[in-house]
Amino acid sequence: MKIVSSIEAVSHVKSKDRVYIHTAAAAPVQLIEALTSRHDELRGVRIYHLHTEGPAPYANAEYSKSFSVYAFFVGGNVRKSLHEGYADYVPIFLSEVPHLFSRNIINLDVALIHVSPPDKHGFCSMGVSVDASRAAVNNAKMVIAQVNPNMPRTHGDGIIHQSEIDFGVEVNDMLPEHAPAELSDMEIKIGRNCAELIEDGATLQMGIGSIPDAVLASLSNHKNLGIHTEMFSDGMIELVEKGIINNSEKRIHPNRIVSSFAMGTRKLYDFMDDNPNLAMLDCAYVNDTAVIRRNPKVTAVNSAIEVDLTGQVCADSIGTYQYSGVGGQMDFIRGASLSVGGKPIIALPSATRKGETRLVPYLKKGAGVVTTRAHVHYVVTEYGSANLYGKGLRKRAKELIKIAHPDHREELERVAFERFKSI
Repeated sequence: MKIVSSIEAVSHVKSKDRVYIHTAAAAPVQLIEALTSRHDELRGVRIYHLHTEGPAPYANAEYSKSFSVYAFFVGGNVRKSLHEGYADYVPIFLSEVPHLFSRNIINLDVALIHVSPPDKHGFCSMGVSVDASRAAVNNAKMVIAQVNPNMPRTHGDGIIHQSEIDFGVEVNDMLPEHAPAELSDMEIKIGRNCAELIEDGATLQMGIGSIPDAVLASLSNHKNLGIHTEMFSDGMIELVEKGIINNSEKRIHPNRIVSSFAMGTRKLYDFMDDNPNLAMLDCAYVNDTAVIRRNPKVTAVNSAIEVDLTGQVCADSIGTYQYSGVGGQMDFIRGASLSVGGKPIIALPSATRKGETRLVPYLKKGAGVVTTRAHVHYVVTEYGSANLYGKGLRKRAKELIKIAHPDHREELERVAFERFKSI
């Protein structure tokens, strides 16, 4: 690894190169800024990434001749550019993103990553984000890294020897943080309803946000829970400290938390640093349904934008407006359903902030179906849970209407009766 300035490091990126950017809180901000500053001399650079934190100036309209953006998951920093036609979205399961690189479907020229300083053996750590970034490093022709003492050193697949890094840029930047929000009464009710479905000894998957935090906050009386999840945040730490999450009944990586990336506060990053009970692994493995299903009672809690009365789940778009991505929802919904005693759960508020129902007669025009009605088992709102598994369309509609907001139940019943002739 040759230590250089950020400008010198990105000077090796050429027009028409394919460039990968490290995920979420590991997005290398200084390298991104330096690369974007070369917009006058670069043309047709293709940029690939999952969700990234921080600015994404390369996606701005004025740089569209210099950079083409392909997002495997749409975050707020590229959402406007995508809507205006200056970026594109690649629908794909999180478990399959690494295969795009390892099977030469996308031939990467450069990987821009963010690592801890090398240890006494010369090894750096990709820290908070391994996900598809490990595969990007393995397959890119050139690796350029921000080297940051604030990046936690994590165990698992993210260990990379300094000899694998072509150019390093030393920085001393704090990682972006997401503090848990104060839970609303509605979110607490959803969390409790989900918690009632979770059994002692279950292996959990849940991500970041108020509803996952509300579920975790409702598990204080549970025992021997495990974690095998694509991502996690601060909400898990207290349960680990209390011994409620001890991973003792997991069959895959027993006694260890398994994840692929994380995002939260500095408390979370400190928890992760040099923690031998945490394995940060490639998402092609973590999200593989054949791996997930081997753990007992896998309980996957995922969110949705809307669910129709037959159980179709839209989780990545608002009509034609691309809001997020497929991510790992289907990987874990399917993995949980195949696990002995597993429970796949879709959890969402019954209505939007504007009072519109989120349990809908029909998905909006152009809405993407992330989880099909054949995969859905449990749907949970603040009004309870509906088990759709093995039920016909009429019974599904009836069960979902029971957990809809009371203001919308009569209209949903009317539409359901017109469609199914009875419910």
